[in-house]
Amino acid sequence: MKAPWRMAAALLLLVSCDTAARAQDASEKEIERYREMISDPMSNPGFLAVDRGEALWSEARGTKNVSLETCDLGVGAGKLDGAFAKLPRYFADADRVMDLEQRLLWCMDKVQGLDTKDVIARRFSGPGRASDMEDLVAFIANKSTGMKIDIPLSHPKEQEMAAVGEAMFYRRGGVNDFSCATCHADEGKRIRLQGLPNFSKPGKQAQETMGGWPTYRVSQGALRTMQHRLWDCFRQQRWPVPEYGSDGITALTSFLQQQAAGGEINVPSIKR
Repeated sequence: MKAPWRMAAALLLLVSCDTAARAQDASEKEIERYREMISDPMSNPGFLAVDRGEALWSEARGTKNVSLETCDLGVGAGKLDGAFAKLPRYFADADRVMDLEQRLLWCMDKVQGLDTKDVIARRFSGPGRASDMEDLVAFIANKSTGMKIDIPLSHPKEQEMAAVGEAMFYRRGGVNDFSCATCHADEGKRIRLQGLPNFSKPGKQAQETMGGWPTYRVSQGALRTMQHRLWDCFRQQRWPVPEYGSDGITALTSFLQQQAAGGEINVPSIKR
């Protein structure tokens, strides 16, 4: 027979676990209720970025004094509907697989003749510092709302990029010996109140997650893109942070989009 103090300790542990679980459930319900309250476009600050991005898309800039309206994002010059749903993809004119931000940098350089140093310096917005890229991504991605994630994987370089991204997802390293899979390859994991989606298998969790980026981050008071999300993941893992617009980020995005194939896009969403 167990000592009374051991039985009492075990009972206390069970009660504590149950109380914590109830508290988590209640908190998640309140967070979801808050999201529903501000899900309307009139309540979501992310749509301010959409409006700013629309103005930037049609603004003449650079040495060529032209807008981005002739930029080909993969579905034809100047066409936006559904373009985001099929990125990253291979672009023959650049002979590279690119995500949206890489492609926009390429168009700024080649189409507009724009020096992109300032754009890259302001890649992520902050207090008193707007980001052209965040605004453009919000505008362009919003044009794919209601459509399905469907990145092309027929070109050998597209297949290679997705394979590299999968290898990176499982690659452990850094001072903590972490990988993306450390947090995102099992069911039921969380950090504090934040549930961690499982990307190790295709399906609902990957679809719902990837279909919601770019998003307005309430905790940061800013519209954030997948470039920022992955950059911040590397930072939190204590890995060297990747360069903006790097092929490594594009590779990871290709893999995640592959896992999320068929998911419906609804952006900008709103997250913690």
